[in-house]
Amino acid sequence: MTGELGARISLRTTRPDGYRRVMTISETGSGTASGTQAPLAVVTGASTGIGRALARQFVEHGFDVVIAADEPEIHHAAEELLAAGRQVVPVEVDLATAAGVETLVDRVHEQRRPVAAAALNAGIGVNGRFDQTSVEDDLRLVDLNVRSTVHLAKLLVRDMVARGEGRLLVTSSIAAVAPGPYHTTYAASKAFVHSFAEGIREELKDTGVTVTSLMPGPTETEFFSRADMEDDTKIGRMKGKDDADEVAKDGFDALMKGRSSVVSGSLKNRIQAELGTHLPDALAAPLLARMTKPQE
Repeated sequence: MTGELGARISLRTTRPDGYRRVMTISETGSGTASGTQAPLAVVTGASTGIGRALARQFVEHGFDVVIAADEPEIHHAAEELLAAGRQVVPVEVDLATAAGVETLVDRVHEQRRPVAAAALNAGIGVNGRFDQTSVEDDLRLVDLNVRSTVHLAKLLVRDMVARGEGRLLVTSSIAAVAPGPYHTTYAASKAFVHSFAEGIREELKDTGVTVTSLMPGPTETEFFSRADMEDDTKIGRMKGKDDADEVAKDGFDALMKGRSSVVSGSLKNRIQAELGTHLPDALAAPLLARMTKPQE
C-alpha cells in the first residue's frame, strides 16, 4: 500500500469469553500481539527532529502511531520506531495542501480506532528580509504551519470531543512571544498556533479534551539548514542547541499531564520566553534581529 511500510495484515480472533486478540504483521515480519488494542497517536513532521523524537516517545509509552511527513525519510523513521514493538503506519503526504491533510485523516480512519493523542508538529521556516524572500515560500509556510494545523486539529478534535477524551499537542516555539525579524512569517506562524492552542484549550476545558502548546527554543535538528539559517545567522551557528529527544520528552510529559504549555529545553529558553513576553516589541525586535539576520 502506498505510503505504508510494507503490507500489513491484521488478524482478529475472538475467544468465547469475548477477549479479542490482535496481531499486526508487516512484510518484514515484525508485529505485535496483545489482548487489547494499544492507544493510537498521530504525529506530523515525524521524519526528523522533534517530530521523530515525539513519535519515539509515544511508542516507548505503549502507543501505536500514524506518522506523517512529506519526504521518503518517513519510512526510515517507521523502521526505527518498529523496534519498540508497536504498530507504526507511515504516511508520506504534503500537509501544506488540504488534500494532503484529508489523505492523512483517511489513513488514520483506516486504523478503525479512535485517536487518543495527536502531536501537530509539521512546520518549516523561511529566513531573509521580507521583501527579498519568495512569496511562494512564505505562503507555503503559512499553509503548512498555520492552515494545516487548524485543518487537522478540526478533523481530529471533533472526534475526540464526541468521545469525551483526547489529547492534542501543538508545536509552537519561544519565537511566538516576540516579533521575529528575518524569519517574520515563521515567528508569526508560531504566535498563531500558540494562541490557537491556548484558545481552543479554554473552549474545550469541559469536554475531556486537553490541548498543550510545546514551545521549544533552538534545537539541534535539520530546521536551520532547511530554512537557510545554518551557516549565515548567529542562531544557526549557535553551539549548545537543545537535544530533540529532551524537547520531545518535555512535550510528551506536559501532554500527558494536561498542561496548557511548556517551554522546553534549557533555562535560557525559559528566560528568553519571559523576556519576550514582557519586553516591549519595539525593544525586543532589534535584539532578536541580531540572531536571525543573514550575515553578509
